[in-house]
Amino acid sequence: MTETITTYEPDNSLKKGYISIFRSIFDEVKKNRWLTYQLFKRDFFAVYKQSFIGILWVLIVPLVSVGTFIVLNQSGIFNIGEIDVPYPIYALLGMAFWQLFATGVVAGSNSLVSAGAMLTKINFSKKSLVIASTGRSIVTFIIQFAFVCLLFVCYWIAPSIATLLVPIVIIPLMLLTLGLGFMLALFNGIVRDIGNVLSLLLTFLLFLTPVLYAKPTTGILATLTNYNPLYYLVLAPRDLVLTGTISEWNGYLIASAMSVIVFIVCLVVFHLTETRVAERI
Repeated sequence: MTETITTYEPDNSLKKGYISIFRSIFDEVKKNRWLTYQLFKRDFFAVYKQSFIGILWVLIVPLVSVGTFIVLNQSGIFNIGEIDVPYPIYALLGMAFWQLFATGVVAGSNSLVSAGAMLTKINFSKKSLVIASTGRSIVTFIIQFAFVCLLFVCYWIAPSIATLLVPIVIIPLMLLTLGLGFMLALFNGIVRDIGNVLSLLLTFLLFLTPVLYAKPTTGILATLTNYNPLYYLVLAPRDLVLTGTISEWNGYLIASAMSVIVFIVCLVVFHLTETRVAERI
């Protein structure tokens, strides 16, 4: 009599090949789309539910940042540079795209930690938590972008018709945001200091990236800007709105390729490790 021996392995996803992994990821995201939407609604309304001014916080943060730079520029402490449009439009438009990235990364990094006990009690796709949390940044972006459109009306300036292409041009920025959200969610679940460090790092990156000022032409900041992918991912959609064209195509294409690679790598890593997340949080 021949005995059948069955060997159980903790995870054999890699042995099935990457095509099988991507198919599994797609099926999982598709299957859990209703759950993702419900988590998104819960997170979005929870943020402003007990806030006195509610959704207006979406506008207050960029307005304070822009106002600070206006004061610094007028006092001679900081030189914004040569800008061909009214500065409030230039700065708030840049902040809208920057907040799409920053808000999404922060929300994604905190998504697993904030879920807490739900991870240990319910078996569900952890990707839904990250996707739902970063989706909140899209709503924030839409509100801020609408406010910028109102400024165009106030200044009697017509945005370029190429503005209609903005949803396509910001796809690489959204992929980078979601990819980093997946990876940082894992790190934050293991080392809780990640959340605090991330807030400081994003503030530093905001001032290091020409979002609220024109790109410098000389100095170390100009050199760093040339290698800063966030600069190109923010510049491209802003250029489309203001001028109808993208001034630095090569930088944008390279930054877009990097964003796709980061997204794919982080998504696969998250997919292979999410089953072990609950025991760490």
